[in-house]
Amino acid sequence: MPEKIALVTGASSGFGLLTSIELAKAGFRVMATMRDLGRRDRLDRAVAAGGVAAKLDVRALDVTKFDTIQGFVDGVVRDYGRLDVLVNNAGFAVAGFAEDIKLDELRLQFETNFFGAVAMTKAALPIMRRQHSGHIIQVSSISGLHGSVTVSSYSASKHALEGWSESLRMEVNSLGIKVVLVEPGAFQTDIWTRGAVMGEQATKEASPNIQRSLRMRERVQKLPKADPIAVARAIVAIARDPNPKLRYLVGRDAKMQLALKRILPWKWHEKVVANFLKIDQDS
Repeated sequence: MPEKIALVTGASSGFGLLTSIELAKAGFRVMATMRDLGRRDRLDRAVAAGGVAAKLDVRALDVTKFDTIQGFVDGVVRDYGRLDVLVNNAGFAVAGFAEDIKLDELRLQFETNFFGAVAMTKAALPIMRRQHSGHIIQVSSISGLHGSVTVSSYSASKHALEGWSESLRMEVNSLGIKVVLVEPGAFQTDIWTRGAVMGEQATKEASPNIQRSLRMRERVQKLPKADPIAVARAIVAIARDPNPKLRYLVGRDAKMQLALKRILPWKWHEKVVANFLKIDQDS
């Protein structure tokens, strides 16, 4: 059996880093990509600690430079002969009440989280079609199924990814290509720290939402966040499964949020969220 080839975007930290290591441990040849190779230190340390250097190839890739993506993916196939798994993980979160988010900030959120994943997928599809096989694993979020306060931009981008991927799965399933959505809850990754981006207006004293933002931030910072290795291992299990499901919720909080949304009448749900996040006052 030929060695299976996996391509992971956003591998400098978080889910992408851990997934690259876990795939390599599972026997995949991994193309770990990131926008800036100057941020590869953590990945390199993890590779050395895991003893998987022979299995990893680290390359620069910016998923928002759409005109370079097809050539990059074709280059992977020229070097390794095939592409079995694409993990679209690259992404970030723009935080702030929707009222404070500029259209340009919302567009940038979509450029990476949605259009970047779409461009990568479209580049991989002709290759997987020729192979009659392949897994496309979209790292979405519980926010793709459940809107939440101050992450409207992030949630919108993930909702778009969910709808597009669900449709794509029905289109390509008969071709042997498996499209899968992974929907993590709150995990301890850089998306909420080093990788977080605040809307320009969101932190200004002039924002009508500044006090609500501060109360909510204090509440969220106290919430426990799980070990992200669970998400990486779930992705590896999906990559090895010849017939995976469409959706995989990962994390107890993600499952609880979705259950409450489905069970509670919407008005009750709104009140629960507002009270929990301390945003039930105007100022």
